[in-house]
Amino acid sequence: MDVVNPGAAPILTCNAVSRHFGSLRAVDAVSLQVAPGEVLGIGGPNGAGKTTFFDVVTGITAPSGGRIDFMGRDITEAGADEICHAGIARTFQLNAAFEHLTVAENVAVAAQFGRHARRFPGFRLSAASRAAAAEALEFAGLGPKAHLRAGDLPVLDRKLLMIAGAMATEPRMIFLDEPVGGLNSAEIDLVQELVRRMQARGITIVLIEHVMRFLLTLSTRVLIMHHGQIIFEGPPDRVAEDETVVETYLGQGAARRLKRHFAGAPAHA
Repeated sequence: MDVVNPGAAPILTCNAVSRHFGSLRAVDAVSLQVAPGEVLGIGGPNGAGKTTFFDVVTGITAPSGGRIDFMGRDITEAGADEICHAGIARTFQLNAAFEHLTVAENVAVAAQFGRHARRFPGFRLSAASRAAAAEALEFAGLGPKAHLRAGDLPVLDRKLLMIAGAMATEPRMIFLDEPVGGLNSAEIDLVQELVRRMQARGITIVLIEHVMRFLLTLSTRVLIMHHGQIIFEGPPDRVAEDETVVETYLGQGAARRLKRHFAGAPAHA
């Protein structure tokens, strides 16, 4: 289902966004726009600046320069909590859960504190937060495991738990950082279908992934980063055609497999 409205104003605009660590330009003047309903895929070698870019946009790390606008609002200097309340949620490469709490408790905390600021937070979960958490758990397929301790979950369920927590904040946009890293083919397919259902709900998605089958199948547009800069931007079926991307990231073997994939030939041909 195509839910992208190409004529709509961008939901996110980044203008020359940078993040420097001393002389290291981890993110180097990145400019991009994301359309409402889009799935923007970001690839690139380790150390390319992908996760640092996520950290800057979601308020975890302050930018060294540039400007970020979300839904027409300048969020460049906003903190992570303010950005989450504005409608941007985030998952991480590694587990980001309270391991001693249950699955349900983790998602309820996300719903309680991630949807809007609370002047007097307290420790009592509201009925609305519990309802949002229950809905997010069912959406992610974790309803039957709600009572389990988060620290006891396998890798797939830990990733689903982060997605459920993000969904419980009722976001307009979600940043997914390597959502299928370490998963097998069946598990990748499960997460792929989950992302499609997120997009069908009107949520705009930006994702980082090294599993190219996942990245290129889901994305409406792909960026490849290298040394903090964008070296490719275009449709998924053009990634393997770009000589710079092949040389710096894919390699000839992966490029050939991707070309066969988009041509409809067997991957092992």
